Amino acid sequence: MEYRIATISGDGIGPEIVTEAKKVLDRVGEVYGHKFNYEEVLMGGISIDTYGVPLTEEALETAKNSDSVLLGAVGGHVGNSRWYDVAPNLRPEAGLLAIRKGLNLFANIRPAYLYDGLGDACPLKKEIIGDGFDMVIVRELTGGLYFGERRTEEVDGIMQATDTLVYNENEIRRVALKAFDIAMKRKKKITSVDKANVLDSSRLWRKVVAEVAKDYPEVTVENMLVDNCAMQLVMNPGQFDVILTENMFGDILSDEASMITGSIGMLSSASLNEGKFGLYEPSHGSAPDIAGKGIANPIATILSAAMMLRFSFDLDQEADAIENAVKKVLADGYRTVDIMAEGMTQVGTIEMGKLICERI
Repeated sequence: MEYRIATISGDGIGPEIVTEAKKVLDRVGEVYGHKFNYEEVLMGGISIDTYGVPLTEEALETAKNSDSVLLGAVGGHVGNSRWYDVAPNLRPEAGLLAIRKGLNLFANIRPAYLYDGLGDACPLKKEIIGDGFDMVIVRELTGGLYFGERRTEEVDGIMQATDTLVYNENEIRRVALKAFDIAMKRKKKITSVDKANVLDSSRLWRKVVAEVAKDYPEVTVENMLVDNCAMQLVMNPGQFDVILTENMFGDILSDEASMITGSIGMLSSASLNEGKFGLYEPSHGSAPDIAGKGIANPIATILSAAMMLRFSFDLDQEADAIENAVKKVLADGYRTVDIMAEGMTQVGTIEMGKLICERI
């Protein structure tokens, strides 16, 4: 089979980690008889430098006409970058919001898994992590507070800022369906996270999730307030299977979940539309402080490419091959600096990509 992939290397370490992910995909193509064609798209700071905007209409069209999108990272140092001395809609991250909206990517899927041998990198006590954890956070991505009406104005001589949190039942239902479908392939348990004791939007969220649950009698559903969920993630992460939540809560909780795995450099993510199309990216940022040093961990981007094979192309065997290769490399004691431990062998970005390719 032949596939068209729009690649967005982006800023910071983005070009380095996308390069390694492409090498791994090409290795999969050699072994399993596929061809992956890549077309580079500019987004983020590099697009601002080139075109004056974080995402052009032409770049968005290229992404739309591909079979999927593989993204590295966008952004830079907020405090000292020329990219941030502009209006919010012209900053690098605005490109990410725009492409999510333009491609109708309403469901963000972020696994959080503790690999064998990385228990020492986890900041939680061993008695808390026990046998490890394996969860997926399903976050609504194109609604809620981040996309509501906002304004800053002077009211009675005092500056006032307003951000509006809006959800309709259709937005909630479609992301809930994604979460339930994922749960059916896992342990058949969903924790729906909201703030229903305070917010009307959360009360609607809870109502719609309950309606969707009726069509999935095999799935156990529990409701949990977001503040409790934040505590439970560090007290007993093994209790979770699929966490379903809205945009802002998901943004915060998924970052928390990523850190208890030991390194955000290990975690992949997918942003999906109602069909098979998706944008795949690591959960971490552009890490401009280590860009160009050859020490960035490419595993999250490589695992994101595996998610692309699984969700967009239905190539489960090939996705398994990448994930198993990563496990073998870790089992053989190779580590990038962010997950380095005593007795392991430290390698750089390129070497880690090479080691994974050799095990496919």
